[in-house]
Amino acid sequence: MRRKKRRLRVSGSLIRNLQTMAYGDFVVHVDYGVGKYEGTERITVAGLEKECIKLLYLDNDVLYVTLDKLNRIQRYTSEEGFTPKLTKLGGAEWERVKGRTRRSVETVARELVELYAKRLAQKGFAFNEDTLWQKEMEASFPFEDTPDQAKAAEAVKKDMQKEKPMDRLVCGDVGYGKTEVAIRAAFKAVTDGKQVAVLVPTTILAQQHYSTFQERVANFPVNVDVVSRFRSRKEQKEVLENLERGDVDIVIGTHRLLSKDVKFKDLGLLVVDEEQRFGVTHKERLKQLKVAVDTLTLTATPIPRTLHMSLMGARDLSIVDTPPGNRLPIMTEITTWDPQLIYKAITYEIDRGGQIFFVHNRVQTIDALANMVRDIVPKAKIAIAHGQMKERQLEDIMDKFHKREFDVLVATMIIENGVDIPNCNTIIVNRADRFGLAQLYQLRGRVGRSDRQAYAYLIIPPQERLNQTAIKRLYAIEEFGDLGSGLKISMRDLEIRGAGNLLGHKQSGFINAVGYDLYQKILREAVEAIQQETLPENFFEDRMPRVDAAVDIDAEMYLPDSYIGSANEKVIIYHRLLNLDDQHSIDNLVNELRDRFGPLPEPAERLVEMARIKKLASNLYIKHVKISKQKLILVFDERAVAKDAFIEKQLPRYINQEMAPLKFMQTEQLKAVIALKGREIKDRISFAKYFLQNV
Repeated sequence: MRRKKRRLRVSGSLIRNLQTMAYGDFVVHVDYGVGKYEGTERITVAGLEKECIKLLYLDNDVLYVTLDKLNRIQRYTSEEGFTPKLTKLGGAEWERVKGRTRRSVETVARELVELYAKRLAQKGFAFNEDTLWQKEMEASFPFEDTPDQAKAAEAVKKDMQKEKPMDRLVCGDVGYGKTEVAIRAAFKAVTDGKQVAVLVPTTILAQQHYSTFQERVANFPVNVDVVSRFRSRKEQKEVLENLERGDVDIVIGTHRLLSKDVKFKDLGLLVVDEEQRFGVTHKERLKQLKVAVDTLTLTATPIPRTLHMSLMGARDLSIVDTPPGNRLPIMTEITTWDPQLIYKAITYEIDRGGQIFFVHNRVQTIDALANMVRDIVPKAKIAIAHGQMKERQLEDIMDKFHKREFDVLVATMIIENGVDIPNCNTIIVNRADRFGLAQLYQLRGRVGRSDRQAYAYLIIPPQERLNQTAIKRLYAIEEFGDLGSGLKISMRDLEIRGAGNLLGHKQSGFINAVGYDLYQKILREAVEAIQQETLPENFFEDRMPRVDAAVDIDAEMYLPDSYIGSANEKVIIYHRLLNLDDQHSIDNLVNELRDRFGPLPEPAERLVEMARIKKLASNLYIKHVKISKQKLILVFDERAVAKDAFIEKQLPRYINQEMAPLKFMQTEQLKAVIALKGREIKDRISFAKYFLQNV
């Protein structure tokens, strides 16, 4: 029996789902090129009203895109400041641009294929299935798993049970439960006799994780220890000796764990929290460790290159995008230095029994700033924390702040990662213009970790003194105040810094020409073509690219204005509906619409059925479904032609049960034509769906 091939998985629709189109945005239509999005418009075709996406091209030419082809459109993303040229409709230039881009990506594609093939060829340790202890430990989690959190934890454990070394990135907002995913993976490794190293960027985060891991595995014979500068040299030496003997099961530490004197008896899992915080030297050592060891990377805002490599499939990706119950978005305000505002913000938080972070990232002037805050709010009890303090002093201050002995902690960036104080729900960041986008996002994530409304105040100099990049960073943070914005922040970071830099300067021109999303799609196609040429026949399982079926129904299908009034909201829902992966996800979206807007009107019901039929047909290599008053026509993709004999023998069995005449037309394409005379539109749609489900 022929072994199937497995192709490098690419999440091409992910970026499209992350970016919502706004009126006037540049967009890319795969077949027609770069245009401008001009909202939605209802047009009449053959006596039927159809809602379309309106795109404006060169010379004011207009293209109307029907909803079943909405996934052919992507928001245009390129390097910051680059303005694309609109494409001429009907010309050959767009095909030439795509052709040049295809030829340019071959080298990049080959590198990705080689990287992925090396990963699959490596032999690692295959962990056993979950034990009873594993199930008991997971059941002791004091909160309810969010769906994404549960899915990520299962994906990690499945990876660990494979022979090839795991390399999975778990991306989720601060406070969304990534640490629990890591704890479950670590416990699984320990119950199979392996050791675990948890690598973190800061001493404070090491202490936080140490406490959390200890608490979660307290009822089991698991030895957790920590290596950080909060420990004396003698204590560190003792931990390392125990680690080498195998007496420590889980060790948590900063870059100290990457030192040459750190030896493991049997390391099985490496957990890296916020990989982007480590330097080049540390990353080289990490690469050596990762060769044959399962690796789990946790991040809230992946750096653009990490995100790109995950989207391209060179490493596996799990997204934890569901906020915990009762979590509220953080109210964010950009302001200049205003003593009255600072007084109100701090006093309000103290009066409701809360605490405040005040971030000032200059050790030389941090005492002076703390005195200014004391003058503004005399009643506030204020402490100072920064990385140049002695270990015991810093540990003591953090411990007292945690116990609510202070109201305000004036601190440097040391609180960026790992400080989890649910009672702290106001953060003030001084000179926010000096921070990067991901840093600001991480800092803001230090608050809002309970069901209480949180506030973030970003203090900047007058705007005329700031450069454009700093202004864009700040307003991106303000714009992305919603829960679960970490990936959007990374995508905007990619946009500001320039997508071309990810893959080398030579590629930036091609990315600008077609946009990042389409570039990624072309790169994926090149990867798949190279895999067919270079990899052994039995190396992969089958994953033929899915057909993008067109569905043409003689009926009105759209979301009426009386149902959803906002054109932007409608486009978001159209996009979501047509990019969902399975019927269960469509069911969930329908339930959401009913909760938000009420029962679906008939045109909306038919729109949902069209999406279901499109999904079914695409998976069956049917590229066109037409449901008219007289018949159902199925046009098969070229890849299905080899299965002619099967189709012609098997299809009649299903049709005859329905007493519907069937005939095949073999011209340049294979078509199945099924008579549907005398049926109502609802029955015709139901028959088409039933037929495709059963085939």
